[in-house]
Amino acid sequence: MIGLGPGGGEVASGLLAGGLDVVGVERELVGGECPYWGCIPSKMLVRAADALAEARRVPMLAGDAHVQADLAPVARRIREQATDDWDDAVAVARFEKAGGRFLRGSARVEDRARVRVGDEIVYARVGVVVATGARPVRPPIPGLDAAGYWTNREAIAAQGAPSSLLVLGGGAIGLELAQAFARFGTSVTVVEGADRVLPAEEPDASAVVAEALRADGVQVCTGRRAVSVATTDGQTETTLDDGTVLGTEKLLVAVGRRPDARGLGLEHYGLEGPAVPVDSRMRAAPGLWAVGDVTGGGAFTHLAVHQARIAVADILGREPVEAADAPLPRVTFVDPEVGSVGLTEAAARAAGLRVLVGCAPVAASARGFVHGPGTAGLVKLVVDAGRGLLVGATAVGPAGGEVIGMLALAVHARIPIRTLRSMILAYPTFHRGVLDAFAALEQE
Repeated sequence: MIGLGPGGGEVASGLLAGGLDVVGVERELVGGECPYWGCIPSKMLVRAADALAEARRVPMLAGDAHVQADLAPVARRIREQATDDWDDAVAVARFEKAGGRFLRGSARVEDRARVRVGDEIVYARVGVVVATGARPVRPPIPGLDAAGYWTNREAIAAQGAPSSLLVLGGGAIGLELAQAFARFGTSVTVVEGADRVLPAEEPDASAVVAEALRADGVQVCTGRRAVSVATTDGQTETTLDDGTVLGTEKLLVAVGRRPDARGLGLEHYGLEGPAVPVDSRMRAAPGLWAVGDVTGGGAFTHLAVHQARIAVADILGREPVEAADAPLPRVTFVDPEVGSVGLTEAAARAAGLRVLVGCAPVAASARGFVHGPGTAGLVKLVVDAGRGLLVGATAVGPAGGEVIGMLALAVHARIPIRTLRSMILAYPTFHRGVLDAFAALEQE
């Protein structure tokens, strides 16, 4: 098992429970990106920033409140509760207690089923599983390395909020961190090369999020790219392609992540990398499986775990319960949250479907009216009219990441639209906004 992040850890656990001997190799921290620098600590930071935003809404709802932002409490919580000060001793012990043999270091395949880790050779009787994850993309911007920059790791490990921050990249990671630091008092600018932030999401969602960011004081620059970086008088100066020069205390590069199978020796399996393509059973080659970000299918913990369960079943000779092509839900944890699943409207039309769209603002729902300040958002449904099925959905709002759950079920289970419209949904709830979107759909 090469790589013990969420996907690799799930594979290892499943194979150990199935009676196989497992050697786990990890060059960094057992648990991977998610618990130490990604999903868990970043959402702790978001949670703290959201608490500040809610406190600032008190005058509009319940009297008066004074807020003094301080990153120290959440930085301490991340260090002590989430990451053990970036120490994986507990995770290693858990793996070994389950019966695994752990090796710290970089693995390299020297021949099929023979793997070197430092001075040690491991022979794989059944096969090799690769789960080495992904790395932040380092854009080829002149001066970037010399000037120095943050990735998400440095941002998560920060002990205090910088006075100013430039974020290159308007995707999920960049926007979550941008909004969080802005709420802690940092002057933040986001630069995105596409014509809108969250370019993979519905344009409606991008517009709502951009407006929310600006309301938090974030300067949003789209359709712009950095062309050079330099350090002057202790500040990082970033020049954009329109000649604008932005001077900030810190520069955060969040322009994406790339699968990381470099140096693993996978040429012995006829693979070049950096991604490891797999089939529906996570097989990359005879005797080789891969799961998680390294497959290039999407950098999501829940996808890695899903793929891991498929791989475990295949390795143990069982029929996988999970479908490899199941619809993939995702959430961007900005305020308002953006949850989505399946096809966007544009993707559905490009696929040649006869598309119907229903869209309803969260603020117009009963729960939105009750919620008041901070209720920006929408529910958008993308329907294949020919089959009468929901093929995609987006939920933007205070509970967008939760509302998308019912819609993900509908897409996954291919529940007919007529069945969905007949549901009784509790009142007043945010997920009742789905009924409003269905009503808008009927008007098409």
